[in-house]
Amino acid sequence: MYKVFVVEDDAGIAQAIAERAAAWDYEVYCAQDFRNVTAEFAKFSPHLVLLDIMLPFFNGYHWCSELRRFSKVPIIFLSSASDNMNIVMAMDMGADDFIAKPFDMDVLLSKIRALLRRSYAFANETSVIEYQGAILNTEDQTLLYHEEQLMLTKNEFRILFVLLQNRGKVVSRERLMEQLWKSESFVDENTLTVNVNRLRKKLETIGLNGAITTKFGVGYLVE
Repeated sequence: MYKVFVVEDDAGIAQAIAERAAAWDYEVYCAQDFRNVTAEFAKFSPHLVLLDIMLPFFNGYHWCSELRRFSKVPIIFLSSASDNMNIVMAMDMGADDFIAKPFDMDVLLSKIRALLRRSYAFANETSVIEYQGAILNTEDQTLLYHEEQLMLTKNEFRILFVLLQNRGKVVSRERLMEQLWKSESFVDENTLTVNVNRLRKKLETIGLNGAITTKFGVGYLVE
């Protein structure tokens, strides 16, 4: 099932889109926190975003630019500010389409279907994981937190990826070493400890202190 993220502060329009999209078996989530759209995006992990220009706190251009820092997900702008300057600006920011308000719901759904077909002809998965406002991009193995982008080594990425996939659960040292074996010919316990400590220090440099907890004799935990 495709997932559509609606970033629209007009509750009536957002609800109408959600109801109509549901009839096409799309799962729809309407933004609630307009201060932190990227975090809601990462939690929902949508296949497509519908984005208004005029929004509380930050406009749609801001959020389009933020999303494009870590995601290639299709973005359609919906706005009554449909003059050429705004359309050009939206496309230059990374939007895939622009639909002027008021719009015909059938036209909107047709464009959504077409864009999803083009974008996901060979794939049907998104590629980000969210943790306390930080966004792990599985495509380029980077971690984005506020304005900081952290480059991770292959081993650091594998460790963090497994811990975030199992958030709230203790991951054994043995399982983590199995993950590292995928990129190294041999990994012993000391190598794992060194990589975890390096990852901790990197996370601390961008303000994520205490993200990884050690459960002595068992493994590691991200809560």
